[in-house]
Amino acid sequence: MSYRDLPLISDTDLATARRELGSALPRILGYYRQDGVTSIHAIENAMQARSATALVLPAHSLKGESRQLGAERVAELSQYLEMTARRCIEDRTELPDALAEDVRGLRSLFHETMTVLERTIGTGEAPPAARAPVAPSPPASIARPRPAGVAPQRPVFGRRAV
Repeated sequence: MSYRDLPLISDTDLATARRELGSALPRILGYYRQDGVTSIHAIENAMQARSATALVLPAHSLKGESRQLGAERVAELSQYLEMTARRCIEDRTELPDALAEDVRGLRSLFHETMTVLERTIGTGEAPPAARAPVAPSPPASIARPRPAGVAPQRPVFGRRAV
């Protein structure tokens, strides 16, 4: 079954998201828009560069986020892009030329989906970029004392002290 044969939005999945996220759903929808645009841009760049490796992660991310909100067609197309890229990596082959048509259609499909989701959900909150910044963490001198037996944190994630 092609992604084109699926409903644009899964009412069941959207109802689940509405129930689980409640009043946070409009804010999550704003994040989905931002992340989706970023993922689509990365997918388009990967296709232009003919890089299957660069295509996998943004397609995977877009697939997961789309499924959470019931964006069925976008999720299915993203999954197709991701799986095709993974197969190309495993087989050590180039991305097929025919994939470019699907990548070109992804942006308009995403915008169509966003229009329907925003109309259905509404956007009761300001987009994340318009909200006040989060207060920084307190300095280490004010931080809570470390419980006995807990190792100190490394200054930089993943790096060991020399």
